[in-house]
Amino acid sequence: MNIEESLNEAVIKAEEVVKNIDTIAALNQEKANFLGKKGIIAEVMKNMKDLSIEERKQIGMMSNTAKVKIEEIFTNKAKEIEEAIINKKLQNESIDVTLPSFKRNVGSIHPLMKTIEDLENLYIGLGYNVAEGPEVETDEYCFEKLNLPKGHPARDMQDTFYIDVENLLRSQTSPVQVRTMLKENGKPIKIICPGKVYRRDADDATHSHQFMQCEGLVLGSDITLGDLKGALLEMAKMMFGEEQKIRLRPSFFPFTEPSVEVDVSCFKCGGKGCPMCKNSGWIEVLGAGMVNNNVLRMCGYNPDEIQGYAFGIGVERITMLKYHIDDIRNFYTSDIRFLRQFKEVK
Repeated sequence: MNIEESLNEAVIKAEEVVKNIDTIAALNQEKANFLGKKGIIAEVMKNMKDLSIEERKQIGMMSNTAKVKIEEIFTNKAKEIEEAIINKKLQNESIDVTLPSFKRNVGSIHPLMKTIEDLENLYIGLGYNVAEGPEVETDEYCFEKLNLPKGHPARDMQDTFYIDVENLLRSQTSPVQVRTMLKENGKPIKIICPGKVYRRDADDATHSHQFMQCEGLVLGSDITLGDLKGALLEMAKMMFGEEQKIRLRPSFFPFTEPSVEVDVSCFKCGGKGCPMCKNSGWIEVLGAGMVNNNVLRMCGYNPDEIQGYAFGIGVERITMLKYHIDDIRNFYTSDIRFLRQFKEVK
């Protein structure tokens, strides 16, 4: 048998061999038998040493052609085996969609975020916009433009964390109101400002060095204390029930004049008196008032033309009252047992 016949025979033999192979390992072994250093093609090429230059060229071309054909045979067979493996896997690992699935633990919205969402939904429905601002504020925006100059004794109630002499972590979201007033330059405003605030308080059941507020500001040409009471009454009804009432008591805040403390009728005893309301029938929930004329002037407003009201809701306090939570620290300890209670809260 001459070299050309041997090469053709090798191709035919390769086609026959791969027919009975069903694993990649066996296929690679047979491929080495044909194309390796001791394979059939290599053995055939050894006989080329006795040929002339012209014959070597011709046999070399035939050898390369045979080699390409054999490689193609093994490549195609490899693809066929891999497809068969995949198809078998798909068949054996198919999912029966009619079987019951595994129950996965699904989280829920944090109770504080739920309260903020409720407040936003309420006040957006009343025509307010939601405004936001930085948590790192300047002394000017956090205090001075709110009628709290340096050295004012009321600052002690809002002692916060200072980064340097002029920069601090905001003790209230009122700086957002200041920024909005300066930006609007004398135009009417109707906003709420939810966000995180900081004060240098010792953590206990009712105090935290970090908590959340949702403040409101409305400025216009004919805004009255009656408008403020109406806005807060809607909040009380939404949070504690349609039968709730509120009352306003005189108070003092440097940034409002007149200022009021806002009480809601006790939702546990219906105003009759119980330990929760200390037998008064009322529960204090927030502070509010008409914007102080000094604040209006410092923020670019003319008090003779524009007046308005502001209020500050403590999100933790409202949430604790609504869901009967007795320790503010529960909101921040990430105890899954506590948070799991609110999965069904709507």
